[in-house]
Amino acid sequence: MILATTKVEDLDRFLKVFSTAGAEKRRQHGSKGALVFRDPNQDDQVWVVFDWDEKGWQSFVSDPEVPPIMKEAGHKSRPQAATLSGQYSA
Repeated sequence: MILATTKVEDLDRFLKVFSTAGAEKRRQHGSKGALVFRDPNQDDQVWVVFDWDEKGWQSFVSDPEVPPIMKEAGHKSRPQAATLSGQYSA
């Protein structure tokens, strides 16, 4: 699992591209799905939990076809993977 955050210009625009061209590109790099959350404190911030491993994430972010998709989706910044701070059984 990968948790990533990014800022977007418009949530509806982001979700449209995220669920179409973005989804196809993520599948090519081994993603099995994603959950998208809107930050309750910042209207332009989204959090995404990907069913993905680190190798697939790195492959995706280094793919030269990804930046145009992110631009189309209205990303204000490049998605950043959150740093793992701990893992607990419950």
